[in-house]
Amino acid sequence: MLCVTSRTRKRLAGAALALALAASPAARAQDDLALTLPQARALAVHALNTGDAPLALRLTGGLLQANSDDMTAHYLRAAAYARMNRPHEGRRSAARAYRHAKTREDKLRSSQLAAQLAYAEDRPSLAQIWLRRSAIHTATQHEQDLLARDYRILRQRNPWSFSLRGEIRPSNNVNNGADSARNIIDGIPDFGFLPAAAQALSGKIGTVDAVAGYRLRQSDTSQTTLSGRLYIQRVSLSSASQARVPQLTNSDFGSTYAEASLEHRFKAGGGAAGVQFSLGESWYGGDRNFRLARLGGDRFWRVGESSQLIVNGFAETRFAARTLTNDGTSFGMGATYRHKLGTGDTLSLSLQLRDTEATAPNGTFQTASLRAGYDFGRAFGPMRISTALQVGQTEYDAYRASLFIPATARSDTSVTGDVTLFFEDYDYAGFAPTVRISAGRRSSNFSMFSSSEFSVSLGIRSKF
Repeated sequence: MLCVTSRTRKRLAGAALALALAASPAARAQDDLALTLPQARALAVHALNTGDAPLALRLTGGLLQANSDDMTAHYLRAAAYARMNRPHEGRRSAARAYRHAKTREDKLRSSQLAAQLAYAEDRPSLAQIWLRRSAIHTATQHEQDLLARDYRILRQRNPWSFSLRGEIRPSNNVNNGADSARNIIDGIPDFGFLPAAAQALSGKIGTVDAVAGYRLRQSDTSQTTLSGRLYIQRVSLSSASQARVPQLTNSDFGSTYAEASLEHRFKAGGGAAGVQFSLGESWYGGDRNFRLARLGGDRFWRVGESSQLIVNGFAETRFAARTLTNDGTSFGMGATYRHKLGTGDTLSLSLQLRDTEATAPNGTFQTASLRAGYDFGRAFGPMRISTALQVGQTEYDAYRASLFIPATARSDTSVTGDVTLFFEDYDYAGFAPTVRISAGRRSSNFSMFSSSEFSVSLGIRSKF
């Protein structure tokens, strides 16, 4: 039988350690044994190092009977479970160690052990969450780089994928309204005035874009993924705008879009290709706007060691629309070229073309847009900078502004520029803030469609 002397009050209760050690070979080899808490911990560590995980488990059980908040005991217990190939119990013990940890170092190693055991438990999504928690407690660039590498590996192995983006931006034109109350067509006024709701209104715009995907199958040369997307945009009018349109509420300007997609990607000729089929539905102001079905494809090539070329195309039909302008078909194609410069900066050029034919002439148009982007490879102080400039042209063969005005050709030209600042050093769990400054102008021979917007967006983005 084991006993504990009474020389110090800090020693473990004799009964607790006796129960913890009674079944061990070391306990049977002697009649009396006195252990302090540090000695018990040291013995548990020794047991782990020598491969006696069951003994370490019994020792940590005794330590936790003495103090259920003992972080080290929980951590050693998790390590013992890991050695015994019992990841579920080990992950729970690592979680308790994380909860009771007091220092950054203990928080880091407990969360990393929990991530390893969650992966061993075949729960990669939970492992990713634990790595996010680890990111909170990294202190050096080396630790961050290792964590980012592990997270990328998990993302590749996890059949589930998740993406969440959000931003809020004050804007002088939350409803994409006209700059002027007068309606002028090709320089000739129609002597009418636009209602306040069709003119630019100031306020705030909030958006959330969430995507979840599940990989149905994967091989060395292809993979098939089922995904869903939910995009929500809500508007909060300023007090001045609310006074201009008292008959309307914020919900009248809100929009929602939901989509389900099936995508198959495969290797092709030194690059990759993919085909996608999507079904979606759009709501505006609380009512259904339209439903759509889209078939698309893309082809990716590497050009040399530092360039990429992507070509894409799609065919889309919209149906069950609230208005005839949204009931029709669209065909589009585009190309994107990216080149990484010797400085580490990245230059990109994109061209997109779209031809839409709707049941109503006002929904029939052709559009082309060209976008140039430049991402700086190095940081400027605490931030990384990317810029973009986009020019677009939209042509309507016959557009009717009202029942009293004959249909005539409409031409819109738009120019938009933005600068995005990414503050990667101020992250939490791998998420860092972004600030996007955007200014745009659309000019039209129908003045009711001439508008401008200036906004500053606050958002979040993942570092890995």
